[in-house]
Amino acid sequence: MTQPRQTESAATFDITNVGGIDHSSQTVHAGVTVLTGKNATNRTSFLQAVMAVCGSDQATLKADAEAGEVSLTLDGTEYTRTLTRSGGTVSFGGEPYLDDSLIADAFAFLLEDNEARRAVARGDDLREIIMRPVDTDEIERDIERLQSERDDVDARLDRLDSLADELPELRADRQRLEAEIDEKEAELASTESEMAALDTSFQETREEKEAYEAKLDALSQARQERERLTRRIESERDSLESLETDREELTAELDEYERVSDGRLTEIDEEIQRLRGRMQQIDSTVGDLQSVIQFNEEFVDGEPPAALRSLDGTEQSGGGELTDQLVDDSTDVTCWTCGSTVELSQVEATLDRLRQVRNEQMDERQTIQGRVDALQDERSTLETERRQRERAERKLAEVEAEIDDRESTVEDLIEQRTETDDEIERLEAEVDELEDVKQSDVLDLQKVTSRLEVEIERRSDDLADVEDRIAELESELDEREALERRREQLSTELAALRTRIEDLQTDAIEAFNSHMEAVLERLGYENLERIWIERTETQVREGRRKVTADQFDLHVVRSTDSGTVYEDTVDHLSESEREITGLVFALAGYLVHEVYDRVPFMLLDSIEAVDADRIARLVDYLAEYSDYLVVALLEEDAQALDDDYPRVESI
Repeated sequence: MTQPRQTESAATFDITNVGGIDHSSQTVHAGVTVLTGKNATNRTSFLQAVMAVCGSDQATLKADAEAGEVSLTLDGTEYTRTLTRSGGTVSFGGEPYLDDSLIADAFAFLLEDNEARRAVARGDDLREIIMRPVDTDEIERDIERLQSERDDVDARLDRLDSLADELPELRADRQRLEAEIDEKEAELASTESEMAALDTSFQETREEKEAYEAKLDALSQARQERERLTRRIESERDSLESLETDREELTAELDEYERVSDGRLTEIDEEIQRLRGRMQQIDSTVGDLQSVIQFNEEFVDGEPPAALRSLDGTEQSGGGELTDQLVDDSTDVTCWTCGSTVELSQVEATLDRLRQVRNEQMDERQTIQGRVDALQDERSTLETERRQRERAERKLAEVEAEIDDRESTVEDLIEQRTETDDEIERLEAEVDELEDVKQSDVLDLQKVTSRLEVEIERRSDDLADVEDRIAELESELDEREALERRREQLSTELAALRTRIEDLQTDAIEAFNSHMEAVLERLGYENLERIWIERTETQVREGRRKVTADQFDLHVVRSTDSGTVYEDTVDHLSESEREITGLVFALAGYLVHEVYDRVPFMLLDSIEAVDADRIARLVDYLAEYSDYLVVALLEEDAQALDDDYPRVESI
């Protein structure tokens, strides 16, 4: 999983009033850069400045300054970050390298208080840390959006299936109407021929004949108008029936929803904020407890605690006496806090109680985390239900408005048809008055002609409607192929989203296990065979029910001098082993979240717990995964590194 180096350019930093730095300009070249020197030589301040210009807020303004600034020039582009003190608060501005440094803070900027590094020592939820940059709520929203779109596509495909079933009937109707029109036109031609050949004694005046024909034309037009109105009324009633069905379905859908209270959403947000505050308190308590436990474990085991040793490796004043007491056969020891003589068993009993309190705090934190997750799920569900109800309410209002419009239209059409019926009745009466018994044969033929013309026109209108509908269906059916392609694409995207969290977890575990194995082999810890993560499932409470949740379990495997392999606990890791494990865990997150594509810098500080030779081998290993690896080391530790690595000794 090694990433090729993306750049050979130098990165130039100009720093003013950050940490303990008044002003400094430094150039960092691609590869490994070693910041070396004694303590309090602004090495950590320089790393904070790099973090700041990359977008992190984990930098401090110089205590005696009101403003500070960091600029970075890289590949011809300049990035800036300003720090301004106002009312006791430091605010950040400028145009940094990253808009959001969350993922870089977690997995690229590996200073002493980096959460990924400290996760192992504190016994934190490793899965929660590695998955924190993943916005699971956004993934769920994307899944919901894609699922909704796919449902729409499925509905359209189902509709196309029904349209495909409708086409044969429409084509049959077209064929029937064409045959009926041909039949009526033939009958009309025969009637007109019969009228022309008929020898009649009809001697009406020209004015009477024109008046009679005008009445017949008016009567024919009135009958055609009535047919048109009747078809319009039937069409509007069909639409009304469909709209009323929609209204019933929407009303039933709304009855299924419970109105979401804004107050409940506010309660959930407040409860989540309160629980997270409690988690922060627990984290602080566990950290303090772990430090005390580790200190006293070293005290009881006979190893002078780190706090009692000076930087050159010698014990401080009184350290020899303490060590003599610890290795003495006596069961009494002198308490390092108050100086009184106590039984060794009392110290060990206190240690057991401290471990119990620490474990209780960690159990409480896990319970609170489960409650936070449950509240977040409940909030997401409530928001989804509210959006669905609002959508249904809007659609119901639209349907009811359209029903009102169409009912009004039907009433107007019925009124027009009534008026047309009256007009037809009047015209028929007038035509009857103009008819003469002697003209009955001609008049009968004229009535037949008029009727046939009306029927032909009505069937022609029906045929035009059928042909328009056929054309419309054929056009819609042409969309099927595109819709099927879109559905396949949506299914692929949904599958990818649904497995994204699963894939990230799997990748993180594989990355940690493989790199942990490689690092342990390279660093050569004598009795440490393997450190690995296993994904397991556990039951957690979510509201009133228990659900299955994933967790990452860290395993430690050691071997004895005789070659016997046994499983140890994380608590028994040495400080050096904990540091290495934390760094490899951070590296796994760095690779899984592809942090190297977002920021070119990896920063490393406060690794004095690891011996110099192992530090050198660890730096060589990490150098493969970042364009710029900047490491802060003490002088004696830096001597073990490759001489080709450039040193920065003055900041």
